[in-house]
Amino acid sequence: MTAITLIGAGGKMGYRLSRNLKSSEFETRHVENSPQARERLKADLGVDCMDVDEALAGTDAVILAVPDTLIGKVSHAIDDKLAAGTMVVTLDAAAPFAGHLPERDDLVYFVTHPCHPSIFNYEPTEEAQRDFFGGLAAKQNIVSALMQGPEESWALGEEIARTIYAPVNRSHRVSVEHMAILEPGLSETVAATLFATLREALDECVARGVSREAARDFVLGHANIELAVLFEEIDGVFSDAANKAIENGKPAIIRDDWKQVFEPEAIRESIRRIT
Repeated sequence: MTAITLIGAGGKMGYRLSRNLKSSEFETRHVENSPQARERLKADLGVDCMDVDEALAGTDAVILAVPDTLIGKVSHAIDDKLAAGTMVVTLDAAAPFAGHLPERDDLVYFVTHPCHPSIFNYEPTEEAQRDFFGGLAAKQNIVSALMQGPEESWALGEEIARTIYAPVNRSHRVSVEHMAILEPGLSETVAATLFATLREALDECVARGVSREAARDFVLGHANIELAVLFEEIDGVFSDAANKAIENGKPAIIRDDWKQVFEPEAIRESIRRIT
């Protein structure tokens, strides 16, 4: 049985992973510093945590379920306890991309991140439909990268990723560099910024007298159909009036050079701030 050590097992992300690993075929060893988080793991999942040295002895893989800012500190703290060939799994590309992992050619580094359930991911139950984050009931897709290590290590890494993010639909293999473009570049710098601006626009409509309920229903309904058209979920086109509004609105809202956020130096600077 493959042994996995989950560090940060009771944290925001670690708890989700602990829940999914509990019913897996892996032997999971849980490590958690917070007494409150350890109590929650025991009460909710029946999980007992272990001392880090005991947990790492003979482990096949280590999952670092800790914040980006702690990846470097934690990975270096356990470095001398990891045998050659051990797989180190991180849940985000930021710290590996920034070079915060130990320089160990004899370790396997695997990076994986969820795409989260799509807005077009229709589920048969209300629980699954309301699982916006994923890893509970709604299907989601994932991206993963074998940053270093032999090619045969990919299968174990992907199996771990599919387990901790289950239920998984598609699994995409990408590079760490491409993961960094996807996040923070695409998902946060661009998408989250535009969505936050959309919310500010809704608030501006309310400030100008439109009822909040009407504005919210109007913008979310239109967002649904507009995204379906733009991302080719349906066979449709915008009206002439909508195209004219986009033509007039884009230069008033979006800078001409906005795509520079995807330049390598911009991605590196964004990750530097994160980590």
